[in-house]
Amino acid sequence: MTTFEGSSRRSRGLDLDVGASWAQAPYPALIADRAGGVVEVNAAAAALFPNALRGSRLDDVVPAWLAEAHRRATEDGDTDGGKRAVRGRHDALTLEAHPTVGDDGDVIWWLVDETDRLLAETTLRDERERTAFLAEVSTRLLASLNVDRCMEVAVRIAAEHLADAALLVAPAAGKCHPVAASVRGGSVVRTDGRIDPSAVPGLSEALQGFPPVPSRWIDPSALPDWAVPDGLEGAVGSVVVTPLPGHGVPAGALILLRRGENAAFDASEEVFARVFAARAGVALSAARLYTEQTSITATLMVELLPPKLRHVHGVEFAGGYRASRDTERIGGDFYDVHPGASSDQETFAVLGDVCGKGLAAAVLTGKIRNTLQALLPLADDHENLLRRLNGALVNDRHARYATLVLASVRREGRATRLRLTSAGHPRPLIVRCTGQVEEADTSGTLIGALPEVNARTAQVDLRPGETCLLYTDGITEARGGPLGDVMFGEDRLRAALAECAGLPAEAVVERLQMLASDWVGGGPHDDIAVVAITAPHGTRLTTVDGHTPGRYTS
Repeated sequence: MTTFEGSSRRSRGLDLDVGASWAQAPYPALIADRAGGVVEVNAAAAALFPNALRGSRLDDVVPAWLAEAHRRATEDGDTDGGKRAVRGRHDALTLEAHPTVGDDGDVIWWLVDETDRLLAETTLRDERERTAFLAEVSTRLLASLNVDRCMEVAVRIAAEHLADAALLVAPAAGKCHPVAASVRGGSVVRTDGRIDPSAVPGLSEALQGFPPVPSRWIDPSALPDWAVPDGLEGAVGSVVVTPLPGHGVPAGALILLRRGENAAFDASEEVFARVFAARAGVALSAARLYTEQTSITATLMVELLPPKLRHVHGVEFAGGYRASRDTERIGGDFYDVHPGASSDQETFAVLGDVCGKGLAAAVLTGKIRNTLQALLPLADDHENLLRRLNGALVNDRHARYATLVLASVRREGRATRLRLTSAGHPRPLIVRCTGQVEEADTSGTLIGALPEVNARTAQVDLRPGETCLLYTDGITEARGGPLGDVMFGEDRLRAALAECAGLPAEAVVERLQMLASDWVGGGPHDDIAVVAITAPHGTRLTTVDGHTPGRYTS
């Protein structure tokens, strides 16, 4: 009996007599001889290949890839390659065939359905790639807190990886919507104009934060001209509109476009577009929040920063300030100068030190400065002014206190007369033309801690070239030196001030700041503020050539 006429259950070289277990095996199995004829099939294989009858040829009843694998398995001399598993498609299935070659050349093929496993592997691989992509997207989007830059990055990524073109429509700024558009491989184009969001189905809703409409509901041919970026060749074939969720309010909407010849967006791609849009929305919201906070901070900073001091009514004023942290511009030390209305009226100067550091201290600093400005009509009586200020701080809900030193200054001929009052603050220092350093005889209680305050005012006269220095304890308590643990101290301050005898006010401040900075180095320190009040050497000319602020003559 030939191979094609049939074969016994015990085929040559293969023990097929395994009872009903072989016939009922869950995996399809078929046996073919060396010539490519079907010897036997089990029930599962018969269901898979209905024409695979005993005696038929493999080429006629099984996929070509399996027939070819059988030829390789039965070739003489092929002792390894033909025995390897092979994989191929059959209808909607992906099958993996494992051969077992008998001594006489018959081969039994065990077939395993790999469709679900491969689908799971493909899905897992796609999800890993998408996760990695989203992580990279988040990094790139959050790399800049500039709104315009963030919009450009988001729309460029969307055009390169999600569609053929993309538009990002931001919420309306007045009557205009900022729009960023990009075509794959092209640059980002920014526009600001009046657009009608209702012309694109789902866009108005997306800008309000509502869920997106399915892409199949949007007719690409009905899109307005502004919604199709220049450079997108061919007709638009499919459109996705999805919101950009923000922090409490929508950050905008994203429009994705594909050309007609490309496949339409499927459900998984629409979901992925929403995930991408969520990342972009968070980044845009963070950028907008940062921009708003920066604007608010800049506005408040103008009021909180120490003023730039100048000559007032023939007297030199100069100030210097260094916050406790190099990353901050404001803190708990402050100074102000309020010029008198005329040269025969006193100019009021104040330097203070608020308990604490950073923004919290700066807030109280702002309140004290505003209160002092409101109390300027009382500046001729320092003690009364301090009592009013203390009352305002004691009744405040913030349990903070401050130390102050007040100075009322007036030029009388060649002399400069000062009234100095300390409220719990280091006493002002006076450097004479001879280099002698004196301490003003003033004292008082700090402000904001006790219901009653008292203070003693000192009268000081400055001759031309002499300086009165107001300072905070940040400079004397600054630790530094060779080991970084020695305070600058009052003795060093006095010695440094003595070397400044006869110098202009700005030079005195600059010299002291330089010495303090060198002493501290890169170590920690408190806020440091100094104000120098100097009687000039000569008469000040109010104008020179009608333009410059003036100079002094001897």
